[in-house]
Amino acid sequence: MTTRPVEAVGPLERGLAVLRAVVAGEGGRRGVGEVARETGLARATVDRIATTLTVLGVLRTEGRALLLAPGAAGLGNAYLDSCGLPALLGPHAAALAERLDEPVSLAVPDGDGVRFLAQADRRRALAFAFRPGDLLPAERCAPGALFAAEDGRPAGDGAFAARVREARERGVAVDDQLIEPGLVSVALPVRDPAGAVVCAVNVAGHTRRRDAAALEALALAPLRETVAAMETALALGAVPPGKTPAPGTVPPEKTPAPGAVPPGEGARGDALKEELGAGFLRSLARGLDVLRAFGAVRGPARLTDLARLAGLPRATARRSLITLCHLGYVREDPGGFVLLPRVLGLGHSLLSALTLPDIATPHLVRLVRTVRESASVAVLDGDDIRYVARVAGSRLLRIDIVVGTRLPAYATSMGRVLLGALPEDERDARLGRIVPEALTPRTLTGSGALREAVAATAERGFGWVEEELEEGLRSVAVPVLDGTGRVVAALNVALGAGRCAPEESLAVLLPQLRETAGRISADLAAVGRHTPVPTA
Repeated sequence: MTTRPVEAVGPLERGLAVLRAVVAGEGGRRGVGEVARETGLARATVDRIATTLTVLGVLRTEGRALLLAPGAAGLGNAYLDSCGLPALLGPHAAALAERLDEPVSLAVPDGDGVRFLAQADRRRALAFAFRPGDLLPAERCAPGALFAAEDGRPAGDGAFAARVREARERGVAVDDQLIEPGLVSVALPVRDPAGAVVCAVNVAGHTRRRDAAALEALALAPLRETVAAMETALALGAVPPGKTPAPGTVPPEKTPAPGAVPPGEGARGDALKEELGAGFLRSLARGLDVLRAFGAVRGPARLTDLARLAGLPRATARRSLITLCHLGYVREDPGGFVLLPRVLGLGHSLLSALTLPDIATPHLVRLVRTVRESASVAVLDGDDIRYVARVAGSRLLRIDIVVGTRLPAYATSMGRVLLGALPEDERDARLGRIVPEALTPRTLTGSGALREAVAATAERGFGWVEEELEEGLRSVAVPVLDGTGRVVAALNVALGAGRCAPEESLAVLLPQLRETAGRISADLAAVGRHTPVPTA
């Protein structure tokens, strides 16, 4: 361990220690007492850090337990955006996976291990558990031998040394059930225009389909073609004239990446400090702002750029960078500061496994506690909606629907939101084939009336259904968006129609629904920036 710099920011060090302790818990969950014991910090200190990280959306709480929250994905996203490899090379990996009908991964070296950046999966019963952010021992996987062959690190035991020598001679590495029985893979290095290995492309398979030799025979030629295309993409898409890329990064493009820290973010921390007082650690928040600011700069970043993007004084940003360098999350190169893949260890693999119900449910719980009515999230499934998350209200008389229930989209508020979000041609085709049935005397069954209702829903931005699905049932719904602004789900509150006047329901529920949908959408954008979020 290097000597701690005198300029190191203590709250940032301790905050990241708490976050690592939570990530190490089962499923990203840890009791406050456990975190205090593992980090050696006082309970009061852990409480202040937990308060700060909760306000920032990095953690959430359930009783005395701390849980990793989707907002933490922004830390890993900063690295993935800064290095640029998933965006630039991921489509090539996906095309190779489609061609071979086998999973394909991108991986980079991370200390003595190998960190996975992206995974193009294939849908089958025997699935692979690799996720972006996962760390494997170098000696237990094919990319590890490639990286060791490139940088001359000690090869370890004799078997690993032999694989490293073979990788150096052949330029190919094979994993024959090193990670676990039945799993085999073959990997090739991808080099930047300067000849440095920036990542490895890894094709995986299972011995039930073919052994390691058969996988290599199948994959090697397509792999070489894919690597050539990736290296062309690196050369054409990311190298400004006269620039030499740093090892492990895509060369600098001084264009902010979408979804990165907006300029002036530091002002938000100042406002939170004023609002929360001693319970909020502003220096921890500032340090995380600096870390996330890397996502706005492709490749090595200058101190002045990071300070500007984080909305912080140069001296404050410099102290955060010194701390992050000391902790192994950042490296200082001649061309600037480089964010390292270790950042993905701050929970990115756990978060990349989240589904839409996982993300939505905590927000539904909060909404139901506020409005005391049942709340749900649904997706469009054919001509129906399918419930994927639901929390029942606290009233004695409540709507009894379970996850997995399907209802006709035309007669539900969520269905009209989802139909209204479709491209116009697709919406017309969908509505043209639906034959509405009168589920209650108030159900819209005329084709023209239904089209008008869906169009009105799309125009006003929320759905409203009054006793069309079931007599006595009222429902209000709003859209849920992904990071691209596409409507991927709908959120609703359902209640008894006789409980209050329609205008009162709308005035009370719509602001709460929109606020909750905004939070779910923000979490979806963070978690789904580089990895698609499954609906179930």
